Amino acid sequence: MKYKRILLKLSGEALMGNKQFGIDNERLVQYAKEVKEIVDLGVEIAIVIGGGNIFRGVQAEEGGMERTQGDYMGMLATMINSMALQSALEVQGVHTRLQSAIKMEAIAEPFIKRKAVRHLEKGRVVVFGSGTGNPFFTTDSAAALRAIEIDADVILKGTRVDGIYTADPEKDPSATKFNNLTFDEAYSKGLQVMDMTAFTLCKENNVPIIVFDMNTPGNLKKVVVGDGIGTLVEV
Repeated sequence: MKYKRILLKLSGEALMGNKQFGIDNERLVQYAKEVKEIVDLGVEIAIVIGGGNIFRGVQAEEGGMERTQGDYMGMLATMINSMALQSALEVQGVHTRLQSAIKMEAIAEPFIKRKAVRHLEKGRVVVFGSGTGNPFFTTDSAAALRAIEIDADVILKGTRVDGIYTADPEKDPSATKFNNLTFDEAYSKGLQVMDMTAFTLCKENNVPIIVFDMNTPGNLKKVVVGDGIGTLVEV
């Protein structure tokens, strides 16, 4: 096993599947089965999921809403996704804990680092909701922060494409894929791996990032065992 403790970052948009918004139950079940597969291998897994399929703070700002208010609404959207994912995992027989950066006693534990680590050690999947709990920070930043706090071996960023390319491969068929990059190379080439806050946190704390295609069944397991799919970004 190449990675013992991982942080999986999923976008909210990924949960839409083929829908225009909201949650595609088939995609949710697929992700839950993928996670169960690596839990059964003994991998300790924490998950951060975005809320863009429901609400984005940036969009609210464009519509005239105060950015802070919009960001808090976005954090609540991540909790809806986190609860849906928690439920899907438990249907698969995976023990989970949901922790929130904003207090929501009826549905989630508050984020406490030591508690989160203990859950992981006991084989539970920990889902971190509400981003960082602060406006002006993305769920990418939340993923980087939580990965550092729980001492994760790697951040696995599940996307629709199988790695980082010279350009968007969905728009530019001539785009070529990188198998390995350093943080400095990714920055100098202007490649969008994560937002700059998250990217800098990972670089300064030596947390590697692997960008891979989460929508192909079996890929999550391949990444964890070190099959070399996706793009690895490291110091």
